[in-house]
Amino acid sequence: GGITQHVGAYQVEIPKGKITFIDTPGHEAFTRMRERGAAATDIVVLVVAADDGIMPQTVEAINHAKAAEVPIVVALNKMDKESANPDRIKQQLSEHNLTPEEWGGSTMIYPISALKGIGIQELLEGILLEAEMRDLKANPKQRAKGIILETKMDKSRGAVATVILKNGTLKKGQFFVAGTEFGKIKALYNYAGVEVKEAGPSCPVEVLGFDNLPEAGDDLQVVVSDKSAKEISSKRKEIKRIEQAKKVTKKVSLDDIYQQIQDGQKTEFNIIVKADVQGTVDAIKLMIEKLALRIEEVNVKVIHGAVGAINENDVVLASASKAIIAGFNVRPNGKVAQVAKEKGIEIRRYSIIYEIIEDIKDAVEGMLGPEEREEILG
Repeated sequence: GGITQHVGAYQVEIPKGKITFIDTPGHEAFTRMRERGAAATDIVVLVVAADDGIMPQTVEAINHAKAAEVPIVVALNKMDKESANPDRIKQQLSEHNLTPEEWGGSTMIYPISALKGIGIQELLEGILLEAEMRDLKANPKQRAKGIILETKMDKSRGAVATVILKNGTLKKGQFFVAGTEFGKIKALYNYAGVEVKEAGPSCPVEVLGFDNLPEAGDDLQVVVSDKSAKEISSKRKEIKRIEQAKKVTKKVSLDDIYQQIQDGQKTEFNIIVKADVQGTVDAIKLMIEKLALRIEEVNVKVIHGAVGAINENDVVLASASKAIIAGFNVRPNGKVAQVAKEKGIEIRRYSIIYEIIEDIKDAVEGMLGPEEREEILG
């Protein structure tokens, strides 16, 4: 069904117990989302195609799991294919210090076929065995604490966050703090979209009750009262304001850009990123930062990235800082497109992440001055 571009969480029940899976996308742009996934997990299941081998994204996933000090279990997929070469994959895994158990190492490798359902049961039992060996436990009676995996604005439900519980039991009506935001739990929905009254350790739930969107990766913590939640939230907001004030930079006009080119200075190329979920915003920002490092003549930077539709504030900011607006799976609100046209602001809409980077590359190359070379003919 296309590229997975959001973090999802699901639960599987087998006779020996339940397993919660956090699905983190495979493309390299989602390094940060994978990083968050690893921080919220107890065991990483690394899926490697038996006919394909270790890809750059696989290496990134291994590094994130190691950085988070999370054990790795390998699922060797597509074993039903004739071109499957498990020994080659095991060799590649060994090069990344994931030596298979049968080769004297400690990494469990399970041959599976997602298409034909082969080996899935053994993989699930292997995950539970790993959890048992590592004595992974949580206390459902503690005050609930969880990690926000993803956030989004829902037209009918408002601010919604996907939370995975690390400890304690989360109940409807409790007050909570998440990053700089606070609220009271209005409703909880399980991975199947069914409303539940409470969620225990390792349960993935959608939480309703935020006034504003928290940031993906924030901790969600239940507090005793509404007053306590407000106090913690306002203190955290104050700290964030002080930190942001240190980063404020001067806006650049077109005249300044022209002057910079004349002086041989770096040309500014500003971008505002709007997307449907926080994880995508982070991923696009990361890719643009990587691109910026490779281009010396033009200073490419994301001056603002946020969740939600493109609004008038975005256009005002773009106008003041001579930026373009890139929207991923979002469209301009009401009369915003008209205001943007009047101010000469370009709004580009995308549904595939690669296209954003290609367009920025093309635009940047158009800003570069001609390269002069002397060719000796004789």
